[in-house]
Amino acid sequence: MHVLGRLADRPGAHHGAEGFQVSKVQARAPGAARRPSTRARNTARDQARAIGAALALSLLAVGCAAPVATESESEGPAAAEGSTLAQIRARGVLRCAIHPGQIGMSELTPSGEWRGFTIDYCRALAAAVLGDPTKVRFLPTASNKRFTILQTGEADVLSRTTTWTLTRDVELGLNFVGVFYYDGQSFLVKRDEGIESAKDLDGAAICISKGTTSELNTADYFSRNGLRYRSVVYENPEEAKLAFFADRCDAMTTDAFTLTTIRLSDAERPQDYVVLPDYVSREPLGPVVRSDDEQWFDINKWVLNALIAAEDLRITQANVETLRSSSPDPEIQRLLGATPGFGRALGLPETWAYQALRAVGNYGEIYERNIAPLGVERGQNQLTRDGGLMYPLPMR
Repeated sequence: MHVLGRLADRPGAHHGAEGFQVSKVQARAPGAARRPSTRARNTARDQARAIGAALALSLLAVGCAAPVATESESEGPAAAEGSTLAQIRARGVLRCAIHPGQIGMSELTPSGEWRGFTIDYCRALAAAVLGDPTKVRFLPTASNKRFTILQTGEADVLSRTTTWTLTRDVELGLNFVGVFYYDGQSFLVKRDEGIESAKDLDGAAICISKGTTSELNTADYFSRNGLRYRSVVYENPEEAKLAFFADRCDAMTTDAFTLTTIRLSDAERPQDYVVLPDYVSREPLGPVVRSDDEQWFDINKWVLNALIAAEDLRITQANVETLRSSSPDPEIQRLLGATPGFGRALGLPETWAYQALRAVGNYGEIYERNIAPLGVERGQNQLTRDGGLMYPLPMR
């Protein structure tokens, strides 16, 4: 996982009182002792009083710097002024940048409500931070603007199909929180063309979206296999999609999941098209935040992990209430906040994970609700115990 700059000072830290050094009066040699004069005695008394007053003020300062925690503070340290968490709490809403319309991931219902896999992540985050999954402002964002909206502070988190790469991770001032969907790049072609593998595309014209990982991946794949192709680049995925269905190219390429949704929702006859089974790249997709706020990065990272851990522990939206009050499993008790500690470490209420799971369920439930109905097998997005790649970090 990508982890950048740690905060140098943590809330509640304080420095001890400055020490005072009192000089001792050396005793005179025998026979030379002499009673101090009245003036000397008064001077010594005044010095003692001054030292006593200074010590009292110092102890008072220490007491002010580290007050005894009150009941309200037991939910976690206050967010630093100007931090992302403090800003979200002040405005009372989480701002989440999303895909403007992608079946299964982020789609607007006829009633005006957003739903989908990446939408549920935003709702889980809002529930953990604000205690309410509805306190989210969704910001539909084009692929070529998705990083800018984060960098300018217009969005608190980017939750859409965005591939985690080295250059994006180190050059944009952003942090990838983790992986919430493992995908791979493939190609959408007409079924009657008889194309069964990407290697059958030698000499083909391929529609590609500008500014995506698909451009480099395609070039690498064809070069590696000694194949030729003609790249037809469009400004955004919508233009590339329209060009493909208008027969301006022989294939369209992007993440396999996106191609599946395009085939199902945009083709007049979905059965006339096929997504090739072989992947030409690995595409780990996940939420993104700015790299200038370590606490906010941690909160996102552990909210995502809590969703995966809950499935591993068999905590569901239906049983989370019961398990929180009655489970003998120490890990479940820590995760759900019955045993305190995790919330304070993150600067959140101890119920942060419980609230997220009560709102949207565990990772498997999110997948089954949004992705499975499209006929997309879970495959590598299964837990490791089921043969997939999903593996929760230790919750301890």
